[in-house]
Amino acid sequence: MPPISEGSRFTKEEPSMLSSYQAKPHEPQYGGGIVINPELNDGLKGWTTFGEAILDHGESHDGNKYIVASNRKQSFHSLTQKFDLEKEKLYTFSAWLQVSHGNADVAAIFKTENSYETAGWVTAQKGCWSMLKGGLVVNTSGPAQLYFESNNTEVDILADSISLQPFTHEEWNSHQDQSIEKVRKRRVKIQAVDQQGRPISNATVSVKLTRPGFPLGCAINQNILRNPAYQNWFSSRFKYTVFENELKWYSTEKSRGSEDYSVSDALIQFAKSRGVSIRGHNVFWEDPRFEPSWVSGLSSNDLWAAVNKRIYSVMSRYRGQLFHWDVSNENLHFNFFESRLGFRASTTFYQKANQIDGRTTPFLNDYNTIEESRDGASSPAKYLQKINQLRREGYRGPLGIGLEGHFTYANLPYIRSAIDTLASARLPIWVTELDVSAGPNQAAYLEQILRELHSHNAIQGIMIWSAWSPQGCYRMCLTDNNFRNLATGNVVDKIRSQLTLTDGLQGTTDSNGFFEASLYHGEYEAIVSHPEEDKISNLQKFNLVPNKEEAQNMLSFKIIV
Repeated sequence: MPPISEGSRFTKEEPSMLSSYQAKPHEPQYGGGIVINPELNDGLKGWTTFGEAILDHGESHDGNKYIVASNRKQSFHSLTQKFDLEKEKLYTFSAWLQVSHGNADVAAIFKTENSYETAGWVTAQKGCWSMLKGGLVVNTSGPAQLYFESNNTEVDILADSISLQPFTHEEWNSHQDQSIEKVRKRRVKIQAVDQQGRPISNATVSVKLTRPGFPLGCAINQNILRNPAYQNWFSSRFKYTVFENELKWYSTEKSRGSEDYSVSDALIQFAKSRGVSIRGHNVFWEDPRFEPSWVSGLSSNDLWAAVNKRIYSVMSRYRGQLFHWDVSNENLHFNFFESRLGFRASTTFYQKANQIDGRTTPFLNDYNTIEESRDGASSPAKYLQKINQLRREGYRGPLGIGLEGHFTYANLPYIRSAIDTLASARLPIWVTELDVSAGPNQAAYLEQILRELHSHNAIQGIMIWSAWSPQGCYRMCLTDNNFRNLATGNVVDKIRSQLTLTDGLQGTTDSNGFFEASLYHGEYEAIVSHPEEDKISNLQKFNLVPNKEEAQNMLSFKIIV
């Protein structure tokens, strides 16, 4: 079985190809997997018409062969191949696509006996090939038809290098473990020696993590300010947080000109007092339903005055105190400010944000990019287009990719492929609002998703969206109202204990005085105690950081006892 790799056919120097356009398609991933005639080198063998399209076998001047679906009358009229899919399998999918003229959004869809499963999206163009990379799981075993769909029926769809590869859960989990070992951990070799440099065997080595290297945080809200039980539960677990609603414009300026930062100030002070780092959420929210009530009636000039005052007021007040700011929230789905102030409004917001607080990374932030493959508005391709738009319009400053992560189920192949594609932008990527909707599999899905996210080297941090309220949380609570863990809370504690080495690590040196361990990135203290109890112990601090050089993935040092 081939490795499940985020770039299985790409070298380390080629990740940008995941989102770029190529003169010639690459070879299909996994040799095409279970696809018949994946490179179309054997005519149209294995491929038939879906709907009323006409299929042709094309060949370019350089000899590359492909399939063309033309005369499309409906969005779904295209090419198809049938597969027998299994409920217990996870499927990675990819294809290289082109259209006959202009550009068009194209989706890969699998029609099963009881559903339509979208495997992924891409914006295809004329004259060059683009890679659609995705994945799917199905809820019942049985036949499924792959086809491609585009609402632009004027274009012909060209396809090549098509791949569908199944993996068992055991294979998938094994790859996650391998990836975590490679990208989240380093091996440490400690040698205990005496004053003359001679090895000491049977010395006791105790290792304690003092600061985790991977941020795993949780949202809070104003309820924590007057609830010691909530404070204790949260502070004993998390060193990163984000406020649920308290920094949003409708919270800090309920009536025009009357700003009130008392609640957000108190939350900032609470977090600082507990050594907790804070993400800023958010400066602007593009959804018209969540603007302050007085904003919608403003003239264009008054709205510009209001947004300028807002961004300067909130960002200068908390300058240097927040490590991220979601500047334009959900801009892939909504465009309130761009519709009122012009299409360059978002670019202006990011330029101003960077000018006001250059130490804080401004983020885009949106939903359904990794959690829902059917939402073409926020597909990875659309996200990259938004980033490119900001760059084209002149914003050259720092930028981050925020993925909300409001899940209803766990489509791990799609999650991985979406992050692979986004990683081509070479920007920091955080999952900013992770939760799973209630249901019998809520805790199981949460654990699967957390493992998948943590195993991907492009993810730099995760925020869980589970701020507590006595009336219930937004979609997912971690505790009951007495702050006893629910099943979801147990999952988070399980992951957290792995990342933070909660119980510490202890062992003894071998006959040559060595102690070895594989540890998560972070800051550590190691205490080595001489086997003779009346002899001294010694403490050494060390920091494990990612190292891209395989040969340097071992940190070695001596401790004299």
